[in-house]
Amino acid sequence: MIAKAEAKYMRLSVRKTRLVIDLIKGKTVEQAEFILNNTNKGACPTIKKVLDSVFANANNERQEKFLTKDLFISAISADGGPMLKRFRAATMGRATPIRHRTAHIHIELDKVKETK
Repeated sequence: MIAKAEAKYMRLSVRKTRLVIDLIKGKTVEQAEFILNNTNKGACPTIKKVLDSVFANANNERQEKFLTKDLFISAISADGGPMLKRFRAATMGRATPIRHRTAHIHIELDKVKETK
């Protein structure tokens, strides 16, 4: 592992976030940014911010500077965070619960293995 970053308490559904995560798992940073820029999902901007952050962490923590094609996503996950629980008025004087879901996004980068 070269670097890691995480974003906590994002107002995203974990189920919808994992759809985007499955698209970029195992790809290089360059390929992942291309996919995130061209995918029409609500979780893409947030995941792209975390990806940019972990790439910046990789370049700041090490003596050497990396290019986007030199690093790949070795581990990425989205875990559920706490739910914000609200209530909405329903018919006949009742209340129905509304659960605003949150997600924690974790990304780790590693070097691409060179092939001869």
